[in-house]
Amino acid sequence: MVKDIRARARARARASSMRAVKNSLQNWQAAGVDNTFRRKFDREEYLERAREREQKETESRSKSKSKGPPIQRKPLKHRDYEVDLDSRLGKTQVVTPIAPLSQQAGYYCSVCECVVKDSANYLDHINGKKHQRALGMSMRVERASLEQVQERFELLKKRKDTGPFTEQDFDDRILKQQQEEEERKRQRRERKKEKKKEKAAEEETEVDADVAAMMGFGGFGSSKK
Repeated sequence: MVKDIRARARARARASSMRAVKNSLQNWQAAGVDNTFRRKFDREEYLERAREREQKETESRSKSKSKGPPIQRKPLKHRDYEVDLDSRLGKTQVVTPIAPLSQQAGYYCSVCECVVKDSANYLDHINGKKHQRALGMSMRVERASLEQVQERFELLKKRKDTGPFTEQDFDDRILKQQQEEEERKRQRRERKKEKKKEKAAEEETEVDADVAAMMGFGGFGSSKK
């Protein structure tokens, strides 16, 4: 009898668990069916969005046209002056934070109003896009005509006829540079000597005035009686 009671209890437990599984499965299937739907598109809404987008594009095009035609810049051309990189070599300069840019240490560009610290960066700057734009030129090279090419060939031919650059020419150029450097040094020495003489004369005048005051002389000028 006890065995029958236990068997019936186990049967009721199995039946209860089966009903719970069945109910949960039905709930899951129902939830899955409820979550599926077809997306509906509002035709008028999307037409309105398209009209707004087209209107914005039209306004942007009209604004770009109102800015005027693009600036026509001149093509690149050869530099008609020699870049000064060594005129301030060996010189001493007092630099203050409040000094203008043209008097600060480095290489000053008057076109762009900036100071570059070394010669390599200065060359990069004056050959760069920003500097050329400030001069009114683009980075494009003008296409040479047939006449210009012929003239260039004639010029190179004349240079070749004058003779090649020899070692003697190189020595002469080095000698000339050395002479110019010696002349600059001599002029600096002369200026230093002049400054020393002027300073010594000023100090001597001050000493004479102090000695005269100590001796009781008011001056060496004539006095009326």
